[in-house]
Amino acid sequence: MKRIVVVAVAAIGLTWGLTACGGGGSTNEESPGGGATGAETDAPARAEADLVIWADANRTKALEAPLKAWADKNGLTAQVQTVATDLQANFVTANEAKNGPDVVIGAQDWTGKLVQNSAIVPVQISATGVSQTAIDAVSYGGQTYGAPYAIETLGLFVNNALTANPAPATIEDMIAAGQAGGGENVLCLQVGESGDAYHMQPLFTSGGGYIFGTNADGTYNTSDIGIGGAGGVAAATKIGELGAQGILKNSITGDNSQQLFNEGKCAYLVSGPWALADIRSAGIDFTLSPIPGFAGLGQPEPPLGVQAFFVASNAKNPAFAQQFVSDLLADTTITKAMNDVDARVPVQEALAAELKASDPVLMQFLDLAETAKAMPNIPAMEAVWGPLGQAEAAVVGGADPASTMQAAGQEVASSVQ
Repeated sequence: MKRIVVVAVAAIGLTWGLTACGGGGSTNEESPGGGATGAETDAPARAEADLVIWADANRTKALEAPLKAWADKNGLTAQVQTVATDLQANFVTANEAKNGPDVVIGAQDWTGKLVQNSAIVPVQISATGVSQTAIDAVSYGGQTYGAPYAIETLGLFVNNALTANPAPATIEDMIAAGQAGGGENVLCLQVGESGDAYHMQPLFTSGGGYIFGTNADGTYNTSDIGIGGAGGVAAATKIGELGAQGILKNSITGDNSQQLFNEGKCAYLVSGPWALADIRSAGIDFTLSPIPGFAGLGQPEPPLGVQAFFVASNAKNPAFAQQFVSDLLADTTITKAMNDVDARVPVQEALAAELKASDPVLMQFLDLAETAKAMPNIPAMEAVWGPLGQAEAAVVGGADPASTMQAAGQEVASSVQ
């Protein structure tokens, strides 16, 4: 029997200079997504263990205990390393150098780029009792490349002490109710100076914007970029109006948006399930509701993210890696233990049913996911987040919506051609 070792090791990489899916240029690690620009990055040295997994800080904390139990059962050593920033970029670099992990935890919109870089291999998992949406999100070219374990989307957290409308039908209704409540801010939606296209996506889509169009067979058409088109400009115009009204603010970032809400300084907060624990700890009397859209315009489409375990193409111990991802979904032992530490909406039907009884508020995100739209998992997505987020932040700050969005669309187009 080999000695069991499960340790979290911190590693800090260089920033990419790219707005991540939910980071908006901030240090917020909670939102799914992100991509590398191709710049050089530092990667931590591989830990000495039979199975090494890389994850962000939250998932490291959640994985430590169940990984130890799994390793103990199988007579292996296992270690989870925390990569504090630029996880995808560091993983690709380390995998190329053959000193990276066996498994990495990331979002589904990494899939296409990781496949393109030959950084991951297909996984052998059972999809029985697992959300087909989640399986589809980590599939590419007809093969499944990730073992999904959690679904994430955005909702509207409402401070019931600051508004009499816990479920506004429109953004305009939300503004009126928030202003009547007398709070310091109507809405906490993280923007920052660099933008946050992930959190802005519900407003962008309600206003008529989209990222990529689709072909007749449902695949994405990267020649049809909606950012600088009529819909994107119309959406940016509405977003700019919210900036001019002081509803959206560049001063509200991924670092302070939830803190402001927890301190009773925002009537409404746009965030995901990762916000629940801190809101509860703060003692806020809150309601979770769908994010409303603009009056008379389209329905908002919050982004749907899927967190998954990917097996590295240059894994030192690929058999152990495949065994772990297979065991992950064989039952709810590992995923339930992770959920006990870091609550997420599970992809497994059995665990979802269990949590509906024990944590119905968390499981409201499963209902919210029905109107969400999975973020494209194609390689071109890495070219989107930075320009789109920066353009939206500029518009919030008063920039011209038409020229700003058209320039962003052209930047994306030049990157994906």
